Amino acid sequence: MNDDERPDQVEPEPPVEPPLGPSAEPDVGSDVPDDRFAGAEVVESAPRGRPALPLVLATVGAVLVLGAALVAPLIDQALRGEEQAQRALDLALVETWEITDRAHTTDDVDYPQDPPAGGAHAPIWLDCGVYDVPVREENAVHDLEHGTTWITHDPDLSAGDLAELEALLPDNGIMSPRDGLPSPVVVTVWGAQLQLDGADDERLPLFLEEYGDGHTAPEFGVSCQGGTPDPQGALPGEGTNA
Repeated sequence: MNDDERPDQVEPEPPVEPPLGPSAEPDVGSDVPDDRFAGAEVVESAPRGRPALPLVLATVGAVLVLGAALVAPLIDQALRGEEQAQRALDLALVETWEITDRAHTTDDVDYPQDPPAGGAHAPIWLDCGVYDVPVREENAVHDLEHGTTWITHDPDLSAGDLAELEALLPDNGIMSPRDGLPSPVVVTVWGAQLQLDGADDERLPLFLEEYGDGHTAPEFGVSCQGGTPDPQGALPGEGTNA
C-alpha cells in the first residue's frame, strides 16, 4: 500500500489538565496573583489577648488612686493610735483620786496627798502667779477647786529651772516652793497629780496638755484671779468675792 492509500491519520487528543485541587492552589507566598481575591479589601486585625497601652495605664492609675484613698485613713489611724499609746505610757504614773469634800473651813486640814489634790479648804483662794515662799495649802486647794494648776518645787531648784517652770505655768496657775516634796517637782490639779524628775521632765507639758484646762475641777472655768496675794492666806481687800 502506498502512502496515498493509507487511512486518514488520527490526530492525537490534547492532554487533559487535572482539576485544580487543594494541592494545586497557588502559593500565597508566590508572586503570582490569585484572581479569586481580586478586588477584595484586606482588613488587618489587632493582635488578640493584649489590651491597648493607654487602657492599661488608665487602669493602673485608677487602682493607685483608689488604693491611696483607702490606705491613707488606715495609716493616719495607726499613727494616732501609736501617739495615744505613747501618751498614755508617758502619763501612766499620774495619780488620781475621787474627791468629793469641798467644805470651807478656817482650820488646818490633814490632807492624804503631798501636796494636797483637793478636799476641804479655806474660804479664800490664792491669787494666780508665782510665789517665792511656801503657800498655805488650805488656800491653794481652793484654787484647785477653781481648775487652777498648782506647780510645787524643791526650794533649792536653780534659777534656770525656776524660769523653765514659770514659762510653762498656765495663766490659771500658781507656782510655789514646798519643803519635803516626794520629787523635785510635783504638778497638781483637782483630783490628779504627777511627780516629776525636774523642771525639764518631758511629762510636764503632756500633763498640762491633758489636765491644764481644769476640767477635773468642781468649779471648772473659774479663775484664780481675784484671790489673796498673801501666801499665808490673809484676806484681801474689800470687794473680793470668795
